[in-house]
Amino acid sequence: MGIARKLPISDGPLWGAGLVALLTALYAPLLWHWVDGWLNKSIGIEHEYFSHGLIGLPFAAYIAWSQRAAWGQLRDRAHPLGAALLGLGAAFYLSSITDLVNLSLPVLLAGICLWLKGVPGLRLQWFPLLLVLLATPNDVPYLLAPYTLPLQTFIAGTAGFILIQMGLDVTVREIYLYVGGRIVEVAPYCAGLKMLFTSLYVGLMLLYWTGAIASRRHTIALLSGAIAISVTANIIRNTLLTYFHGTGQDGAFHWLHEGWGGDVYSTLMLGAIVVLLQVIERYWPEPAPETAGALPGDNAP
Repeated sequence: MGIARKLPISDGPLWGAGLVALLTALYAPLLWHWVDGWLNKSIGIEHEYFSHGLIGLPFAAYIAWSQRAAWGQLRDRAHPLGAALLGLGAAFYLSSITDLVNLSLPVLLAGICLWLKGVPGLRLQWFPLLLVLLATPNDVPYLLAPYTLPLQTFIAGTAGFILIQMGLDVTVREIYLYVGGRIVEVAPYCAGLKMLFTSLYVGLMLLYWTGAIASRRHTIALLSGAIAISVTANIIRNTLLTYFHGTGQDGAFHWLHEGWGGDVYSTLMLGAIVVLLQVIERYWPEPAPETAGALPGDNAP
């Protein structure tokens, strides 16, 4: 339920410029901290899981900017929840808790949408807000880590099976692989959560960019396929890491584990998701409106 009000300056250039300047002054240092940490891997390991924000945040800004004409056509109205979110966001920002300071950004942005344009404004900007929220560093990966043991065990067992087929003497004990007198651990942060988060995030971006997000079955198919690609790619990556470490190829191990080889591998994985979307759209198209639900013989004379 919105409360209509008249804000004659809300759509003016000075109002918009002032709002952008205020948000820039408040969040430019924080965003720079994120970007620098993601690029140089100097941010906390849990926060590094959100490095997909390097492409997601600019894309969110582009979408919001492209919708400025539609935003200006919306009637000015204030929703009470907008004021509540603005107050909550301010409290988060002023706190000394890192996660709350980070989360203050999507909370404030949602509050601004509701306070200026009500629910219609929030509906208009829902996808950019979602991209910002999903790119905001927080400790969710840390909270999920204790529950990844079944996935770690599955990855270790599958990697061990593959290496045995390659003729290597491998022993698997839960999440540990013993190869050539060396031990490789499939740690919680090696279970592929980062790759999974990135795969789903990029999948959402592709769905929106191509318009396929309007199709429920295309959305479900792509996101399900992205999960499968991510898990498969992580199994292959851990298999290679175990092989390199077990055979004494330390240079190759570090190249794939912490070097730019890991970035190349992730890029190839994301490329597979792009290809998957093209395959889905080509071989599983949406039925034409005039034929959707038609029964055999409906068009018979």
